[in-house]
Amino acid sequence: MNDNELNSYSESSVVTLRENVAEVIRHYFASLKGEEPKHVYDFFLDEIEEPLLAVVMKYTRYNQSETARILGLSRGTLRTKLKKFGML
Repeated sequence: MNDNELNSYSESSVVTLRENVAEVIRHYFASLKGEEPKHVYDFFLDEIEEPLLAVVMKYTRYNQSETARILGLSRGTLRTKLKKFGML
């Protein structure tokens, strides 16, 4: 594979976060098997928010001020979210 082919392959094989999330949501709806979906917005926000907080906290070596800055949150809001998920 030459450089042009490799670059073309790399660019076409990259799946964005948006595409991954869309695929997970489609899978969720397909797996309902006739059940009525409820509270989908809150469900998915909780599913995304907890690992996001965990990964950024680890990245900052659990520095709450730095984590809040990276996420664009106030430190108080971050602490509220960390408590919600039992991370404090």
